[in-house]
Amino acid sequence: MTFDTHLVLTGPLRKPHQMLADQEYGGHTSIHDDAMAEKLGFRAGPIEGPTHFSLYPPLLHQIFGEKWFERGCISAHYQNMTVEGEETRAFADVPAPGATSTRVWVEKGDGTPVQEASATIGPDHGETLLEKRLREMRPHGKLVILSDLKVGMTGAEDELVRMDFDQNMGALYPFSLTQKLKVITETSSWYYGGEGSPWGRAIIPLEMVSVLAEYSSAKARFPVKGPAVGLFADQEIRMIDGPLFVGEDYLIRREIAALSESKRTESYWVRTRIFDKTGKTQKAEMLLNHATLKHSYANYQAELSEQA
Repeated sequence: MTFDTHLVLTGPLRKPHQMLADQEYGGHTSIHDDAMAEKLGFRAGPIEGPTHFSLYPPLLHQIFGEKWFERGCISAHYQNMTVEGEETRAFADVPAPGATSTRVWVEKGDGTPVQEASATIGPDHGETLLEKRLREMRPHGKLVILSDLKVGMTGAEDELVRMDFDQNMGALYPFSLTQKLKVITETSSWYYGGEGSPWGRAIIPLEMVSVLAEYSSAKARFPVKGPAVGLFADQEIRMIDGPLFVGEDYLIRREIAALSESKRTESYWVRTRIFDKTGKTQKAEMLLNHATLKHSYANYQAELSEQA
């Protein structure tokens, strides 16, 4: 007998930790600082969106197996912020046998949506959630903060990066992998390596791939006006020849993939390609929508009027 019953995998409720209260960029504190968040109209400094990505791997390993870590993709749209102390949990639709994609999402304990996402296995991922959002995106209006950016613009230089266990990841991420692993919502022996890892080495957790990819982002020198405060609005992390390893050197190249605009934000979408240290073999990539708050830029209205 077979059934048409829709089945969903559900993870446990977790309380993710806020680790970006001391984050700095562009010479000022970020939206993750409570005082800055309140100044901008938010109730407290939010937990960084990719933190919730750690909720997915246990579910997706159950569905797709080890290949999820080698060529899996999470493509997510952030819906509502969470703050320290709030509970969250992940969900995943159970796909038909042999399927290479499914819907996943995160909710707060009270059911408030936190993010919606697609989870796919490559090499043929089909259309991911963010690819669909980009395809349906309306043309943007006049840009002020991002007026000097152009789609196709590339970073100023190749960036060599790595992540060691006790390496502080800088002003953007003022903590180490070891510190993250002490509070990560879903722990795994694979994050520590040794005999526990199918690859014989420690793998970088999915949420920390975002940290690795953004660690040296200032070197791209994209001409974004400031000071202004931004946040992550959409994010896709895709493994091509994964996983990524702790203590491994990687080369990063960046490109402006899209520009968009809403009532409150101007957004630049950056595609970050992660290669082996030779720059010849691509290992992973990240698509990230940096949404910059218009009202956080002091000259916004004046410069907008000048364009009229």
